[in-house]
Order: sequence, then C-alpha cells, then structure tokens
Amino acid sequence: MIKGVGITTIWTLDQERTKTFFTEKLGMELRTDMSMGDSRWVTVGAKDQPEFELALMRPDGHGVDPESARALTELVTKGVIGGGALRTDDCRGDYETFRARGVEFLQEPKERPYGIEAVFRDDNGNWYSLTERNEELDLSKEWA
Repeated sequence: MIKGVGITTIWTLDQERTKTFFTEKLGMELRTDMSMGDSRWVTVGAKDQPEFELALMRPDGHGVDPESARALTELVTKGVIGGGALRTDDCRGDYETFRARGVEFLQEPKERPYGIEAVFRDDNGNWYSLTERNEELDLSKEWA
C-alpha cells in the first residue's frame, strides 16, 4: 500500500546552481549530494518536512535516452515546466523575503478561493506556486 510521496523530480540544467537556489534563496536544506556512477544525486527539502525531497536531476542523467534528454532540456529552457505548489504559512512575507534574495516572481501574492498564492521561477525557468492555504477551505466542495 502506498503511504505517500517521498521524492519528486525537478529538472535542472546545472545541479550546483539549482542546489544553491533552493538552499540559499528558498531556505531549504540539502539532504543528499553524491555521485552515482556517471551522474550526481542531489536532493533538497523543507526543514519541517523530512519525509519529502526534491531530486534536482539533469535531463541527461539517470538513464534518460538522448532524444528525451534533448526534449526535456528544451522544455526546461523554455520555462514551461511547473515544479508544483510549495506550502507556506506566510505567502506575503515569503514573497518579500524571496524577492529580496533575487527570486523572479511571475505573480505577486493574490487572494484565491483556496488561499493566498504567488508564482515564481527557479534558476532554470521552472515555475512554482507559493501557497498559503485558507484554513477554512473545505476541499470536499467544488470551487465556483
């Protein structure tokens, strides 16, 4: 039986630069940084969520065929890949902190039916929702 999600992939063209982005600009912690044959395994995660990691993976590693690696590199370069939603308890405060650290925002914090959301890009162009969820939100109901 599946117990939850442990690791998800973030595509990067430069693992060292992306590791720095996530640890220094977003304040995540480095979990793993080791060589695995011809590739490198780098993971980061939120300090308060030890059971979940983001694997910072190059498209040309870990068994990705050359044609797929080229396609992934092109998509990352275009900035069309979404990296998911990162939860926060202070979207506006984190927006100001991250912006001061040089994070590129596509959308400043806005009220949404589910809470407050800002959208930013990482150093590769992948985009993320930074979301402060509304505590009164009833996820069993459809949004209008």
